[in-house]
Amino acid sequence: MRRVVVALGTVAALTGCAQGRACTQADMESGVAVLWRPADFGEQRDAVTVRLCVDGTCEERASGDPGDPLARVSVRLPDDIGAGPVPVRLTVTSRKDGRVVVRDSARARLGERHPNGRSCPPTAWTAAFRAHPEKGLTSAGDMDLRKTPGTAQERHASDPSVS
Repeated sequence: MRRVVVALGTVAALTGCAQGRACTQADMESGVAVLWRPADFGEQRDAVTVRLCVDGTCEERASGDPGDPLARVSVRLPDDIGAGPVPVRLTVTSRKDGRVVVRDSARARLGERHPNGRSCPPTAWTAAFRAHPEKGLTSAGDMDLRKTPGTAQERHASDPSVS
């Protein structure tokens, strides 16, 4: 009987230690991303190469299929980078003839993100831009999938037979 009481006392004491909120385990990395609509850069698959440089580190990828709503490239940053600002350069090059289609630069202020809540790790510092064919680096806020040509909502909105 004495062992049961000691065991219950130990369980009660340990339970008191875990009164804090449990953290989820979502991961997130610090970085800057550029998003684009592949159709904005041509009707051919992989019509351009999109190159993103952030604070001296560069990543690039082909533009993708014009039927896809979005594509992206990102540059990872150290998790302790803080709010910045960091220099960002965008170069979009035609794969057909090597011509530079878009060249732009900006200074990005990074937003602090806590995917598991403010009191739980990790803390990530992020920014996102849109690669626009005429304007260069713009806000990614207008990259709403609901307004992307070819998405279900856009088709329903333009089709009078769908109510």
